[in-house]
Amino acid sequence: MFARIRDARENESGFTLVELLIVIVILGVLSGIVVFSVAGITNHGDVAACKASVKTVEAAQEAFYAQATPPAYAGSVDALVKAKLIKTAPTDITTDTTGVVTPTCKVS
Repeated sequence: MFARIRDARENESGFTLVELLIVIVILGVLSGIVVFSVAGITNHGDVAACKASVKTVEAAQEAFYAQATPPAYAGSVDALVKAKLIKTAPTDITTDTTGVVTPTCKVS
């Protein structure tokens, strides 16, 4: 019985340490590529969200101007929320009574 066990152990073939290290290195390189790819995707999403917020506030400013008597732009983004033209005030956008919408987020 011991002889059969010894023969089975001698005939076993498995991965060597070098083969395992090569696989680990390849997986590390692939994971590094994925991390940099995902970082670029999230940056594009932030820029798109900022552009959408700016367009929303600009449209709300024009609607405020059209509804106001006498015609005037909202002095702040909070005034647009009070007029129920936007649901919540974006924290990264400011506006003034001239109708200029200024983003503090990255637009380009």
